[in-house]
Amino acid sequence: MPPNAWSAQRKRQYVHIKDSLLERGRPEPVAEEIAARVVNKARAQHGESATASASSLNDMPSGRRGGQRSHQGPGGRTLLQLRDEARQRGVKGRSKMNKAQLEAALTR
Repeated sequence: MPPNAWSAQRKRQYVHIKDSLLERGRPEPVAEEIAARVVNKARAQHGESATASASSLNDMPSGRRGGQRSHQGPGGRTLLQLRDEARQRGVKGRSKMNKAQLEAALTR
């Protein structure tokens, strides 16, 4: 269910995205999570949220991105996402690695 802090526009956006995902065959819990993430990211990018992560503010809007980085296919995760995961896992030398090296280090 959408949080109370969302405006009427954001609630409509959430319902629209959720319904679209359900029509495409996504399970309801997954559709709700994806819709909430998209709406919260849009809120952060438009200055509507009290706090926002750097990746939300610096990334392109989800509507413009259009599934380019759905963690599937040749694109996969972004370099920043890989570096963040490498940092969390304590991979040494991660700041000097390129995308392919990070992916290889994280699959080990």
